[in-house]
Amino acid sequence: MADIVDTLINDGRFTTLVEAINRASLLQGLMEPASITLFAPTDEAFSKLPSGTMGIFLDNPPELEKLLTYHVIADRIASTDINSLSSTPTVEGSTLTLNTSEGIKVNDARVVEPDVESDNGVIHIIDTVLVPQSVSELLVAS
Repeated sequence: MADIVDTLINDGRFTTLVEAINRASLLQGLMEPASITLFAPTDEAFSKLPSGTMGIFLDNPPELEKLLTYHVIADRIASTDINSLSSTPTVEGSTLTLNTSEGIKVNDARVVEPDVESDNGVIHIIDTVLVPQSVSELLVAS
């Protein structure tokens, strides 16, 4: 099995996410032996962001890091475990809201493919980029 980054690369639907992880210097952290959960937005999810949004993030590595670490949980959480959770803290420091009343939702994102296993964690593929409050304020200012 591959680590989280190689799993994303091999899948082919995450070129924007992998580029952002690389630009934010988070590659090594997501390749280390650990037990993490990544809510991974697809390229299609990134394309839903307003025009120019990714350019703002790519030009601002600290804010890009906040955006990306908002998608990471410092624990392996399988989809079956999400049923017993209403929220979970992120590596970024904020909290994600979890809802399983109609499938699995993370904040406003729908999990379209749960439980993609990797050597160092689990990936849940989501249809929307999660944006923490601190970063959304940057977008409004821009």
